Amino acid sequence: MRAGEAEEAGEAERTGRVFLTRVLEPGDPVGGRWLRQFGVRETVRRLREGGEPPPGVSGTRWQGLLARAARADPGADLAAAREAGTRFVCPGDTEWPAQLDDLGDERPVGLWVRGHPGLRMWALRSVAVVGARACTEYGAHAAATLAAGLAERGWVVVSGGAYGVDGAAHRGALAADGATVAVLACGVDRPYPRGHTALIDRIAQQGLVIGELPPGDQPTPNRFVVRNRVIAALTRGTVVVEAACRSGSLVTARAAQRLGRFTMGVPGPVSSALSAGVHELLRGEAVLVTDAADVVELVGEIGELAPPRRGPVLPRDLLAPGTAAVLAALPAGRPAGPGEIAREARTSREDAVARLYELRALGYVERHDDGWKLTRQGVLPVLTGPHPP
Repeated sequence: MRAGEAEEAGEAERTGRVFLTRVLEPGDPVGGRWLRQFGVRETVRRLREGGEPPPGVSGTRWQGLLARAARADPGADLAAAREAGTRFVCPGDTEWPAQLDDLGDERPVGLWVRGHPGLRMWALRSVAVVGARACTEYGAHAAATLAAGLAERGWVVVSGGAYGVDGAAHRGALAADGATVAVLACGVDRPYPRGHTALIDRIAQQGLVIGELPPGDQPTPNRFVVRNRVIAALTRGTVVVEAACRSGSLVTARAAQRLGRFTMGVPGPVSSALSAGVHELLRGEAVLVTDAADVVELVGEIGELAPPRRGPVLPRDLLAPGTAAVLAALPAGRPAGPGEIAREARTSREDAVARLYELRALGYVERHDDGWKLTRQGVLPVLTGPHPP
């Protein structure tokens, strides 16, 4: 095939895929099977010309698809996309993220992309942060902090542009001057929810807004569900911040598990119904994470380890074992003689006296006549209640 013919065939396939985004619903495995078996051009021909339905499709459904095909106008969709500053990316393009091919017959026919960066390169180092729409202040704070931390480490934050955790994640990444991608369940020229129009416009300026549906298409409940598989496939892992037991964000997490991606959860209060779904994930194969360092340790390269978590080191912790034993042997409320202290510390009287003078120099004990007593500094570390003023 000559160069001109190859270019013409490629453009015909692209136009055919634009046509199919108007006819097939996102994630339709039957349509995906047609593309795999017949190819784009033959699938488009059958839908345009009608005739007998392919195997496995009822007559009623076939008629519905033909009615959609009769109204589809790929030229008008491409013109509307150009007007809205949107491009169409499909399999075979250099910008196409190869990891979406893991979806098999549920792979998107193509993606409408709004924004300047290259989708394929951004997706190579991306993490999904999803969760409840009606999230708590804790959930919003956790999502924003996590997303900001990921952005500061050079990771792209992917979410669904919705209210709650999604919006908090996008805002966290933007606030850190980081990269974020919103995957919409509608046309990318019609931001949804409407209350996030300004946020989605800002994401398009600083990051990317993508979707499977052609310009002007509206969201439906099922489209939100199937959209989640794209979020899961596009990223290296999915973090769920807050999710009730029937949350749509759990769909994303389960899709990530099926695709062999990392699944993570941020724990919440055990009394919170909005964290019950996350906790159920954590009882299975999901990994508990609390900040960006935990996430990067899991999805990043070898050696990107989270710092060890330790409590503060107190001066008392630095004492030699024998000296710490003598300090622990002093009673809290009264002076004690060297003999009594030596017995409690299981050492000799001479050793106890030597260590008591060491502790006195450090300010832990003081001498009272022939005995020794803890100072306030020596008492505080062993108190179990609130510290006195």
